Amino acid sequence: MKIYGLVGSSGTGKSYRAVSLANEKGISCIIDDGLLIKGARIIAGTSAKREATKLSAVRRAIFMDSEHSEKVREAILVENPSSVLILGTSISMIERISKELHLPDVEEIILIEDVASESDISWARKQRKEQGKHIIPVPTFQVRKDFSGFFIDPLRIFRIQGKGRQIETLEKTVVRPTFSYFGRFYIADSAIESIVSYSANLVPGVSRVQKCVIQSQENGISIDLDIEVFYGIPIHQIMKEVQEKVLVEVGYATDMNIIAVNVLTRKIVILRYE
Repeated sequence: MKIYGLVGSSGTGKSYRAVSLANEKGISCIIDDGLLIKGARIIAGTSAKREATKLSAVRRAIFMDSEHSEKVREAILVENPSSVLILGTSISMIERISKELHLPDVEEIILIEDVASESDISWARKQRKEQGKHIIPVPTFQVRKDFSGFFIDPLRIFRIQGKGRQIETLEKTVVRPTFSYFGRFYIADSAIESIVSYSANLVPGVSRVQKCVIQSQENGISIDLDIEVFYGIPIHQIMKEVQEKVLVEVGYATDMNIIAVNVLTRKIVILRYE
């Protein structure tokens, strides 16, 4: 197993460049901020970017937690990759990670300056400093369930692999970890309830929302709402449209992971015309 290291200070775009570099060198797996990544999948680990403080993020990234490191070590044994790329802010950090995971010595060190231009690095630093944006080199669906409540956006990159060769599509995820903020933000349940009620009332056939309850869980929120509907429209159709509308609107407005939208029809309203 050959171990590579990609070195660059924080915010210089290492994660952004990691997948392309791995593809170019035929590297099987990437270790980045506490995660073991193969292709477009997270094989094992917990991302340091979901930690609440910068100190805890560093501890996660260098696998100081024994349970965390053990799980990643076991996954490496199962995958048995021919090569691994470790990302770090220094050579000593990469060597520390290699040691914690019982990997062979690092054979080749690559500097971020070798794979990114000065302007690219400057742009990455600006994004990190001004907007707190971090990159995770896997598709959004792979991390959304673990980043409930964070701002997450997919980033698709199209790159032609040499003259006359196919176009390569890489999808990466942009996140804003808690520790990158100057303060904390909270979305009150009452605010989410207002969005739910407004969204449900947009659906034809809904008379009003009787009650809405938001339940927070470790990997997201579930929404329970009781509605009244007008007579004359299939009830199951109305409830399905309410589910879909609430899922879209609340997800867009809050960017929270929505586990379930449970709709209960409590009353049928019959309109009387004089």
